[in-house]
Amino acid sequence: MDILISNSSGKPIYEQICQQIKTQIMDGTLTAGEALPSMRALAKELHLSVITVQRAYEDLTRDGFIETVSGKGSFVAAQNREFIREERLREAEALLQRAAELGRSNGIPLEKLTGILALFYEEGD
Repeated sequence: MDILISNSSGKPIYEQICQQIKTQIMDGTLTAGEALPSMRALAKELHLSVITVQRAYEDLTRDGFIETVSGKGSFVAAQNREFIREERLREAEALLQRAAELGRSNGIPLEKLTGILALFYEEGD
């Protein structure tokens, strides 16, 4: 499992771990039922505190991305398509919120922003 930690990022380290594992699950790099490294092993690999990795695993469990079986370890949870779609929608909403804030603070008309979004969306076809 590839996880890169950036000390210059504004995000806490546990959030960086969570986001990267979520991305690997949603893009199919990590599949349902696949075992994750133990908290201790991942902490050692990343040169982090076990508590930091524990926080990331707890958040991933809470969000339904992983399941932890006592005495056996943590595994990628079975994902349903609706759950993944909802997660992607939340990501898109956050990006669109940022675009709206930039537009408002710089006097860019809403019509211009929606036109740019439509152009980018149609380019993907």
